[in-house]
Amino acid sequence: MILQPSGVNSVKNAWEKREEGVPRAFGQLRYPLGMAQQDVREVVVIGAGPAGILAALHAAGKNRDVLLIDGGVRPGQKILLSGGGRCNIVPEIVNPKAFVTESSPNTLRKILLSWPLDEVCAFLEKTVRLKLYLQKRTGKTFPVGGGEEAYERFHAALKRAKVTVRKGARVEDVLVESPFRLILRNKKEILARKVVVATGGCSYPETGSDGAGLEIARRLGHQVVDPYPALVPLLDSPRIHRRLAGISMDVHASARGTSMSADFRGGFVFTHRGYSGPAVMNVSHVASRGELVGQHVPVTISWSEHTEDEWRALLATGSKTVRGVLKTIFADRFVDALVAELDLADARLATLRKEDRDRLIDALVRYRLPWQRTGGFDVAEVTGGGVHLSEVDPRTMESRRVAGLYFCGEILDAFGPIGGHNFLWAFVTGRLAGIGTKD
Repeated sequence: MILQPSGVNSVKNAWEKREEGVPRAFGQLRYPLGMAQQDVREVVVIGAGPAGILAALHAAGKNRDVLLIDGGVRPGQKILLSGGGRCNIVPEIVNPKAFVTESSPNTLRKILLSWPLDEVCAFLEKTVRLKLYLQKRTGKTFPVGGGEEAYERFHAALKRAKVTVRKGARVEDVLVESPFRLILRNKKEILARKVVVATGGCSYPETGSDGAGLEIARRLGHQVVDPYPALVPLLDSPRIHRRLAGISMDVHASARGTSMSADFRGGFVFTHRGYSGPAVMNVSHVASRGELVGQHVPVTISWSEHTEDEWRALLATGSKTVRGVLKTIFADRFVDALVAELDLADARLATLRKEDRDRLIDALVRYRLPWQRTGGFDVAEVTGGGVHLSEVDPRTMESRRVAGLYFCGEILDAFGPIGGHNFLWAFVTGRLAGIGTKD
């Protein structure tokens, strides 16, 4: 439901009844006798993460009054957390097909490609004054000084652009009036001609991303795809796997749900609590989506690059033990756990029964990972779901339902794989929203 002005005492009426000859300058709005002067801004950006910062920087301009507010005491903490503090800030290559959305993939593509990657990097280096380097081995781009330097440089750029940053200001509601009325947790209000919502999703709620922006979007009548944890570890491994904690491998992971599926080749890590690494995390959203509807999605692992036929040739005949052949390819501890699980610890190739060989090959190319639950929003790197992309103008990120209201970043129904893609989405959509406020 779209909230309407509150009547004769509304801010709209206060605006219209301003004294004759008093300038309409923001921050100087005059009210009729008996009404307290309120905080009035031309543009308010809610949420000081990467998307909000980019929106504020692009909304700023000569004599533009832009306020960036955040409920946290240190706005933009996700910049510090990214990549274990190293801050993988953009990918090497932009691939719209690698992104996940339940909205139109064509709309996502149009938005993502609206700001070429080389121009994004140029902005980060020239305007934000970050020195970037590409790690060729992984295709990841980092600031030389890591997340801490990125955090400081972004906030310095805001200061140069004369954007006012206010921390500890949590927005509880946005009322559609003229101008907008933002209700803070402390019951104070901020008025704004235009509002950008960049509050993130639900991941890492201790940083302030607790889904409040999504609830505001719903109250204002927007279609929201139910949020779910994405890029998240899978938990609850059997005891035999917990003993493998710390072992990392390059695998191919697959997840097949009823409404979506995913495949990814990359790093896999056994942990004390379950399974992690890019291969697991980049398919975990399918498992999370299944949890939403009470389904347990199978996640299968191919432990090497060998095909089924190649394994059959390797394990066909010979005098070696199964354990001995596998240890030429995998870590000893992994092999010991696998053959023990299959009850083939003492098996030899020459005497291996067909059904045992079939079971072994199936475990090597289609191993069903015994996960029980996802790590949830507390450890998810991003949120799946969000404001449906059909609800915004892809050229400006302005709401199609509420004029003057914009959405950007993780609050939108789109996310990408590990490797800087989600920073890129935040930057691109934040830029569009910031520029859009100038129309």
